[in-house]
Amino acid sequence: MTDDNTLCKRLRKKDESALEEIMQKYIPLISSVIFNIGRVRLRKEDMEEVLTDTFITLWKNTDKARGESLKGYLCCIAKTKTLDKMDTIRKEADTDIDEIDPADDRSIEYYIEQKEINRVLGEIVDSLGSPDNEIITRYYYYYQRIPDIAAVMGMTPENVKIRLYRARKQIRKLLEERGYEHG
Repeated sequence: MTDDNTLCKRLRKKDESALEEIMQKYIPLISSVIFNIGRVRLRKEDMEEVLTDTFITLWKNTDKARGESLKGYLCCIAKTKTLDKMDTIRKEADTDIDEIDPADDRSIEYYIEQKEINRVLGEIVDSLGSPDNEIITRYYYYYQRIPDIAAVMGMTPENVKIRLYRARKQIRKLLEERGYEHG
């Protein structure tokens, strides 16, 4: 197989066969990145769409592709596209009732319930204060790993784990106080 520097040079010349070789080489890696980030929230079809979007973005931005960093660049695109897709899905869950398609197989009650749960959770997470609300947001909304959160926030991974544990416990308590049962 051709090395990444050569592939990137060909890619910048809009050589479609270079894109095909890159795809063949990196689809397993990019698929695992997408799966690891989106496995809880994305369906298989969504993940396939993100995979396709990743390589379309590469094709549209061939000038940014460099052989020595192609792998990292592709992983970065995949991560961004996955998070964007998850954000789109999250926003769809927050749809106004007037915008709901009656042909949709999910009920209006589902949308109302999701919107209320999102609102309550947002209030509770905000009420935790810093740094706990930031840790929860990074972990559950941005799907960052504990070592990454620790590095960004200047903490040890163990400290992040402890704060995460205590914050979840506090969230559970506050939800129960508001009448939500742990299920």
